[in-house]
Amino acid sequence: MTQRPLSLACLPLALLAGCAIHQTVRPLDALVDTQVCVINNPAVRPSVMAAYKRVLGDKGYSVRELPENAAITECRVTSTYQANWRWDLAMYMHFAEFRVFVDGKEKGVAVYDATHGGANMGKFIDADKKIAEMINQLFPGGAGTRAVAPGTTTVQ
Repeated sequence: MTQRPLSLACLPLALLAGCAIHQTVRPLDALVDTQVCVINNPAVRPSVMAAYKRVLGDKGYSVRELPENAAITECRVTSTYQANWRWDLAMYMHFAEFRVFVDGKEKGVAVYDATHGGANMGKFIDADKKIAEMINQLFPGGAGTRAVAPGTTTVQ
């Protein structure tokens, strides 16, 4: 058997592998604060800020919206976000990123990346649900609680 037929047979698999969608979340370790300040990003659809605020509110956080030129040190807990949409048969969320800073240091990040989604039909997701999923993973637990690693207990 020659190399050529084998490599031709593998070509479709290689092309599909290049159509990956990635989501990574580095959650906050512990956050006892109940207020999260979110720096407004006017370049992003307002629905992203609305979803972000709604999910944080459902988790018991109060959200203070800051102007786009605010510093990440303006509040103890500050967050930034960005999101982009693309057209491919329909509009879809192409990329989203949420970063959380505590005392000016990055402590958590959630990224959804469909920039290499190509022919992957999984890129046509409900953006509102995806944002909620990301925020719930980024902020484990609720406001005023400490996140506990799986398999551990706390004693009071």
